[in-house]
Amino acid sequence: MSGNIQLLTDTLAAAKAEGRSALIAYLPAGFPTVDGGIDAIKAALDGGADVVEVGLPHSDPVLDGPVIQTADDIALRGGVRIADVMRTVREAHEATGKPILVMTYWNPIDRYGVERFTAELAEAGGAGCILPDLPVQESALWREHAEKHGLATVFVVAPSSKDKRLAEITKAGSGFVYAASLMGVTGTRETVGAQAQDLVQRTRATTDLPVCVGLGVSNAAQAAEVAGFADGVIVGSAFVKRMLDAPDHTAAVEAVRTLAGELAKGVRAQVFTESRQA
Repeated sequence: MSGNIQLLTDTLAAAKAEGRSALIAYLPAGFPTVDGGIDAIKAALDGGADVVEVGLPHSDPVLDGPVIQTADDIALRGGVRIADVMRTVREAHEATGKPILVMTYWNPIDRYGVERFTAELAEAGGAGCILPDLPVQESALWREHAEKHGLATVFVVAPSSKDKRLAEITKAGSGFVYAASLMGVTGTRETVGAQAQDLVQRTRATTDLPVCVGLGVSNAAQAAEVAGFADGVIVGSAFVKRMLDAPDHTAAVEAVRTLAGELAKGVRAQVFTESRQA
């Protein structure tokens, strides 16, 4: 069975055709439970997210800040397994018809087996993987199997990436490019910063792939700011924090739906502004 890279490509292209950025939400599988995580992901998509990244909880999440680390710890203590991640992808995609990626560190895939992981992700209806710690020069095996199964390979670029390095990374990737807005770990920030806009411009000079910005976006105003220069706005910690702060599961799911709606308005704000000026 082939994965859904084409659905991801079409979804990002449709957002661009509307004159806006895509909204990409991140939530870890198994948080607070497997069923609860699936409910939250469906709520994000129903609330206005175009794409969801399902996090594969890891004991040493080097890119993730304390909020996502807390959620990962809850999921791992609850016994989440890769089979639960695949179930999360399957049920979220079947319920919404929207593209679902997995964001994971390399070690769990390496231990599970690349062929097995890619085959199961494609069978679940997944659109691909974001691999923040897999060096491009060591990615040939992954890319071979991802391409075989119709899955996107999304690499992460950072403000510290030199132009030559950006070209190497974007040439090897597919689906879109994940541009980290700043140096550091995930988490909400007061400002997203000019570094992100510069990185998007430099990345676009090397590729025709959409460039989506993550790390630091937490509200509609920041989403609108990033939407002014990026093809996609990626939000993770803000969703997780809303869930952690909620008094119960029902409130947590509703908080995710509400935030997705606010952010969806944010990524469309520029379109509305331009139409009012026309």
